[in-house]
Amino acid sequence: MAGNFWKSSHYGQWIITEEKVLQGHEIDSKSLSLDDVKKLHIFFANFIQALGETNKLRQQVIATATVYFKRFYILNSFKSIDPFLMAPTCIFLASKVEECGPISIQRLITVCSSLMKSKFNFAVTNEFLYRPQHVLECEFYLLEIMDCCLIVHQPYRPLTTYAESLGPEVLNTAWHIVNDALRCDVVLTHPPHLVALSALHISSVIHNNEQAQQWFTDISISIEKITQVSEKIIQLYELWRGFDEKKEIPAILFRMPRPRMSHSGSLSGSRCSTPSGMR
Repeated sequence: MAGNFWKSSHYGQWIITEEKVLQGHEIDSKSLSLDDVKKLHIFFANFIQALGETNKLRQQVIATATVYFKRFYILNSFKSIDPFLMAPTCIFLASKVEECGPISIQRLITVCSSLMKSKFNFAVTNEFLYRPQHVLECEFYLLEIMDCCLIVHQPYRPLTTYAESLGPEVLNTAWHIVNDALRCDVVLTHPPHLVALSALHISSVIHNNEQAQQWFTDISISIEKITQVSEKIIQLYELWRGFDEKKEIPAILFRMPRPRMSHSGSLSGSRCSTPSGMR
């Protein structure tokens, strides 16, 4: 996404402190542990990724949708809106914001239903009961929570710029690391260029790239800041490595607070916080 990050609503309103992120994760602490919440975010990022890829959407759209999802649930309980509805809603909104062309809500719902019966059948046994009007209603709540701040600056552009000096091998691995980082909180707490540099830092270590050490010494950005983000991403990998999704997610979803659909078909559980409470 073009434009100046430092003058954007992303920087001005949606770089969140570590303390407030922790407060957000503790909203459902009566039902879920901190690790449970982190595993749910991994699971639903995987679900959004599969949803986007099946709809042949660009990674930029998938990344923006994942950030929208994380923004919503850092301010609200999982009980406010079913995350299985929020996930396709985030894809639907991100596809419009990233100008990737119109996407059919009905096709989105069909793909959701198909994925829940196939790739994600270990997690759910119920049918996907939501209809286009539910996606549109959910989109309204999402827009309200984000205060219509829809532009998300992603790490991909600074990543490709920085990586010119480090070679395609380092770039390719770093690209995958940036995608994986969507499953943790660094996309909420740090500017995209720091996420990009941290991915390159980890990738350079993986590939034992000798010129990278001098390159990181020469750049004007503090290596301590880069290392802090790198450590957060490594913590994600450590949690993810021990996370048996197929065995653990059914029990976590069972404990997760869920909204109830009203008789009129509206999202009766939708009692969402105002965005000013977090920033």
